[in-house]
Amino acid sequence: MSIWIWVALAVVLVGLYLSWTAGRLDRLHARIDAARAGLDAQLLRRASATLELSTSTLLDPAASVVLYQAAHAARTAPEERRELAESELSQALRAVFAEPEQVKELRALVGGAEYVVELSSSVRRVPMARTFHNDSVRAARAVRRHRIVRIFRLAGYAPFPQTFEMDDAAPQVLVAPA
Repeated sequence: MSIWIWVALAVVLVGLYLSWTAGRLDRLHARIDAARAGLDAQLLRRASATLELSTSTLLDPAASVVLYQAAHAARTAPEERRELAESELSQALRAVFAEPEQVKELRALVGGAEYVVELSSSVRRVPMARTFHNDSVRAARAVRRHRIVRIFRLAGYAPFPQTFEMDDAAPQVLVAPA
């Protein structure tokens, strides 16, 4: 009789462990979803700030066109091209704001300081949001790679989480203290 008690206890303990692991995995997936929403919001904010600046007539026409095209492409890119479009926006921002004098001239114009503050704020937040998202993905991947998770299919039918890889380096003149 005592052997059946030990077997029942072992089954209960394994069941509790599996339930705890499945709950943890579910929380990690929810964290990924929240982090992705935050990343999407920051990318949209950066593209919107860039679009506003490019249509403000404060920049020279060539810089306005480069920024407008890159920001528009980033906002309208399909999901499979989004990382590339966002990287191209980062490169366009670095090309336009390569020199500190450009930002100083922009700040001196009427309304230019507000555009610089908004764009600086948005380009600083993108790398943080991407890092938070990718850290969440790495944590979920680590749990999903455990043999127990795979054997008992604790992840269900959730897709394997993917990191968001892009060039998010901001122009130094925008992230440096003013």
